[in-house]
Order: sequence, then structure tokens, then C-alpha cells
Amino acid sequence: MSSSGPSSRHLLFGLFTAAITWLALIVQWCITSFGFIDFISFFTIECNLLVALCLGFSLLFPQTAPGIFFSKTTVQTAIALYIFIVALVYNTVLRGLYSFTGMQWVVDNLLHAVVPVLFILYWYLFTSRIFLQWKECLYWLIFPLLYTLYSMIRGAFVHWYPYPFLNAEKLGYPKVFVNMLAVLAAFLISRLILIAINRSVKNKSAAE
Repeated sequence: MSSSGPSSRHLLFGLFTAAITWLALIVQWCITSFGFIDFISFFTIECNLLVALCLGFSLLFPQTAPGIFFSKTTVQTAIALYIFIVALVYNTVLRGLYSFTGMQWVVDNLLHAVVPVLFILYWYLFTSRIFLQWKECLYWLIFPLLYTLYSMIRGAFVHWYPYPFLNAEKLGYPKVFVNMLAVLAAFLISRLILIAINRSVKNKSAAE
């Protein structure tokens, strides 16, 4: 992003992605059978909401405190990581468990495929490049770890889990722990890949 602000292409692509994300979230809420707390307890919903808020504040209100926060390269890269994991886990583990039709099929693919692709493209094309340190980006794992802790504690009380691989009552805690380690490994590997891409693009831009 230039000091004079985003280009028209940057702005249009970002706002288009934000609009698609808000549309998917709103329609999903309108057709869902879950209560509000259950609805926002899905990692997919939380990450898509982060995408929408990030693009809205950074592009439309960049001088506000949220706009400054969401404009940071580290923050946008963390959100790219989260939404990539949403797509990865859903499309490799969970997609076969559900059979959606009609509007639910459309929204499901928007939240788990279209928005992740659009935001990762946005991150690759338009996010400012800085030299990201491998170690300093460990804090990106705080959000998913807190989410998992919240899901397990709440699930023990309400007997409901947002994802089958977290269902300790059905699978048992040892199996859930193994599942959590697998997801953590996906986060760690994906984090390293995004940092490597960021560095390669930064180096390429510097060379040009």
C-alpha cells in the first residue's frame, strides 16, 4: 500500500471481497438453525468476520484505531493464515460429512472456499511487505489456541461442540488431543509458508 492510499484496483478488490464476506455471513445467519452463541462459536464464522472487519476498517477507515490495527502486515498475514486453515480443514476433513443444497450450498462454499481464496489473493497482491521474523509470529497461534480452549470448556458444560473432531464426549479427550496436534501442525506449517512467501515477494519487489 502506498503512502497516498490504496490504488483503485486495491480498493475495488478489497471492498468486493468484504462485500462477498458480509453477504455470506448475513445469509448464513438468516438460514442457520443455531442460536447466536453457537453461531459465533464456529471458527469459520469468526475468521470470515475477521476478514470482513479487516478489509472494511483498513480500506474505509484507515486512520481510526481499528483501521491502523487491521492495516498492519502482521495482522493481515495472521488473518490470511486463519482463513487458509478454515479452507484447508473444511475441504480436506469436513466437506464429506455434510450434504448441502440450495442457498446453504452456496453460502457454505462462499465461507469455506471463495472468501479464503479472495482474501489470500488480496494478501498476496496488496498487503504491504515487511521482513517478518519466524519467532515473532508465534503469537499468531494465540487466537486458535484460545478458540480451542473456549470450545472444549464450553462443550463440557453445554454438551455441544462446533466441530466433530473436537467432540470430547464422543471421541474422548486423548483422540481430541491428537486431532488438536494435527491442526496445530497445519497452523505451524502454513505459518512458515506464508512468511516465506512474504519474504520472497518482498525480496523480489526490492530487486525490481
